[in-house]
This record gives sequence, structure tokens and C-alpha cells, in this order.
Amino acid sequence: MTIAEVSKRYDITADTLRYYERIGLIPPVPRTKGGIRNYDEDSCRWIELMKCMRKAGVQIEALIEYVALFRKGDETIEARKTILVEQRSQLMDRMAEMQESLDRLNDKIERYETGLMKAEALLKISE
Repeated sequence: MTIAEVSKRYDITADTLRYYERIGLIPPVPRTKGGIRNYDEDSCRWIELMKCMRKAGVQIEALIEYVALFRKGDETIEARKTILVEQRSQLMDRMAEMQESLDRLNDKIERYETGLMKAEALLKISE
């Protein structure tokens, strides 16, 4: 697939795809004899993985390290797993923080819906 086709398929700009490849976020993309990028299924799977990981908030540096280790072969399996475990832990921490925020917002909204906030306003007026 051409860069334009991949860009459209994954809703990611061609510039971002080039950037991801340049910094090592995805392995080098195969090229035609004329030097034009020719994305194959492996390349597309890497793009899908990186989009997913970035959407989850995984740090670019960790992903670059992961890809570099992957390219070194099976002797890096444990190191790659360690990166993923660390990133999962960080994601779970962020999710817990977000859940706390959501719970607090839901509580606040419920107060409005049950009229408690109206009662609080009445107390302030009568002071």
C-alpha cells in the first residue's frame, strides 16, 4: 500500500507515518525499486500497535526502545516483556486516577440531580 492509502486507512497523516519510521517507532517500511514506501501487512500491524499504544498514553521513548529490542531478535524477549509490563502498570495507575475523577464527577452530578445543591444555595442566601 502507498503512504496515502495507509494514511487514509489508519487516519494518520503521511508526515506522522514518516516521522514514526524516522524515529524508530515502527520498523523501516519496505520500498519499491524506485524508493517509494510500500507498506505491507507487517508494517500495517506495527502502525496499528503504535496507534493503540499511543492512544493508551504509552510513552514514545518506551515504544522506540521496544521496537529497537524487537529488531535485535528473540534474545530480547524478556526485555520487551518488561517494557510492556511497566507500561501496563503506568496505564493502570492512570486509569485508577481517572476512575477517581469520574466517581467524583458522578457524585457531584448526582447532587445536582437530587436537589442537594439547591439546598446548599438556600443556606447561603439565608446567611
